[in-house]
Amino acid sequence: MPAGAVPDASDALGAHINHDERVVAAAIAALPGIGPQRLRTFIGALGVMSTWHVVRGEVRAPAHIAAVLQYDNLHHVVRRAATSQLLDQMAESLHAGNIRVLLASDAEYPASLRDDFAAPAVLFARGNLAAFTNRRVGIIGTRAASAAGRHFARQLGSDLAQNGVSVVSGLARGIDAAAHRGVISRSADDDDTQRDAPTTTGAPIAVVASGLDVVYPREHAALWQHVAERGVIIGESPPGCAPDAFRFPLRNRILAAVSEILVVVESRATGGSMITVEEAAQRGVTVMAVPGSPHSETSAGTNALISDGAATVCDATDVMVALGLDHHRHAASSDARTRPLPADRVVLDALARRPMTFEQIVAEVNLPLQDVAMSLGRLDAQGWAVVNGGWWEALLAMRAATTV
Repeated sequence: MPAGAVPDASDALGAHINHDERVVAAAIAALPGIGPQRLRTFIGALGVMSTWHVVRGEVRAPAHIAAVLQYDNLHHVVRRAATSQLLDQMAESLHAGNIRVLLASDAEYPASLRDDFAAPAVLFARGNLAAFTNRRVGIIGTRAASAAGRHFARQLGSDLAQNGVSVVSGLARGIDAAAHRGVISRSADDDDTQRDAPTTTGAPIAVVASGLDVVYPREHAALWQHVAERGVIIGESPPGCAPDAFRFPLRNRILAAVSEILVVVESRATGGSMITVEEAAQRGVTVMAVPGSPHSETSAGTNALISDGAATVCDATDVMVALGLDHHRHAASSDARTRPLPADRVVLDALARRPMTFEQIVAEVNLPLQDVAMSLGRLDAQGWAVVNGGWWEALLAMRAATTV
């Protein structure tokens, strides 16, 4: 190659980079002027490492990439920003925030998102991506939700989670937060009652518009932490990105793409929820809505959806049927009995294996006689156990012994 010539993107790549491909991908996503569409174009055509060298001016870009970089002198802007310091800072931020970087070719990249026509070329995740292996229902609505709307969203999130469904939402104020608080309350109950047993509770999935280390709104810091611990938070904004207004409509397409069904609890006639509904419609995602008072502005959007043919949601059963799941198999979701205390669970678990006399229970659980008597009294009063002819039996469905 002649001295001073710039190699093509397919040729040897200039200077050595001391960071792996994912750190470089995150740094490219953070460059000014490189939005989701341009990021897909660049990485799709060149790959991550070649894209870095192209934006730094070390490698000649193909004609269509060069044309993009020439637009509004973008090449000058990105060249100044694409520094080794940016790579170092990005590596530190990813490590400090416990944030993973996923490329579309990665096995853990959500399958429901990978084939989407607007899938992010670079996805950031904090938490356990196994949440995407569950059935997934998006629950969205207005930030200015009524108390009744928030209560419904919380109950719906809790009931769906108990049936093994991952609830997808945006962690925004109002309906979004209420839905995920319902999921968290359900998984917290499972922690209290099933510490030694596997849980089938659906894990929460949050799709956010800011960097995963920038909590928005700030009062949701604890909720973000709970979702990351029990499920996963994802987004396409690199660490440090503020929740700029333009990022929210972009976020909504991801929320729609990863949902199998989208439930709108409360929404005005226009706004973010309706944008998400439009994104869902483009992807063939079923949209359902909760009916509300015709006199309420926060129900104008949902009532309009129902008028246009969206199925109504009155409780979790409606959503489970739409998913094609037999909700009757999940008896605990409609079980109004008070959950047994941890001490009483020992006795109930023993009875779940077979009916026993009082003396047999004492021997089986190896607890003091008076403790067993008190546990049986509580279980009897709460409707979890019954005595017939001196034999105690557990009142459980066949699979309920591990789900109480």
